[in-house]
Amino acid sequence: MSYYYTEEDVTRLEQKSEEIRKTIMELFERTRMGHPGGSLSEVEILVALYYHILRVNAENPKDVLRDRFVLSKGHGSPTLYAILADRGFFAKEELASFRQFGSLCTSYPDMRTPGIDMVSGSLGNGLSAAAGMALCAKRNKEDWKTYVLLGDGELQEGLVWEAAMAAAYHRLDNLVAIIDNNGLQINGRVNEIMTIEPLPDKWKAFGWEVVEADGHSVKSLLDACHIAMKKCAPTVIIAHTVKGKGVHFMEDIAYWHSLTPNTDLPAERMREYFDRRQER
Repeated sequence: MSYYYTEEDVTRLEQKSEEIRKTIMELFERTRMGHPGGSLSEVEILVALYYHILRVNAENPKDVLRDRFVLSKGHGSPTLYAILADRGFFAKEELASFRQFGSLCTSYPDMRTPGIDMVSGSLGNGLSAAAGMALCAKRNKEDWKTYVLLGDGELQEGLVWEAAMAAAYHRLDNLVAIIDNNGLQINGRVNEIMTIEPLPDKWKAFGWEVVEADGHSVKSLLDACHIAMKKCAPTVIIAHTVKGKGVHFMEDIAYWHSLTPNTDLPAERMREYFDRRQER
């Protein structure tokens, strides 16, 4: 994969983002389980990674020289599953079994699913695992990169900052952390529950390079990843996003962090989403 891109690449990635949003909304409509808000806010981030940045191969998902990706905010698994299925890591039909016993599409990422490099779900652990992967590549003198996606509410976990300190100490310039900075967590606004600001200053204080990006602009994200790989220290990309992006009744509302399965309202409103899309 390449950090360089053309306008045609940007258009392709924007179209793919729309496709993935439709796929995950169909998944939520069908299963009426999961976490739509954060899944929708991370779409462009994962699309930019999996369709342009990451060196991965569905035909050889365990290639030792592949780039690694850790979805630390594991509740965003539907977006990752939709992309892995689209890339051919497993059959798209598997998406219909999301959260069912024996499915490859478990509630949170599991390493038995092709394309998954690390289990996640317990928030705060992903950066430690990613730092370990990056350190392994360094010590083996291999050139593969490690990327990890964290939620902003997840930064309230102390383990994140222990890992950040260790990554800077070991000068892991092959590690890129991306923050889905949508400002909301399950109980409300992140900075009203326990503030994480000033976010750029905190990461800089821990020895990281900081890049800020529009998390819904693939062009901005590609530029940020390109800058990150030129740094001599681990880099964090603070991707400014909107919870529930692309679905007007979900946008910037904490309720949609986690879908309520015991009411007809979600299915009705999801149908409204598809009806509005068809009118465009």
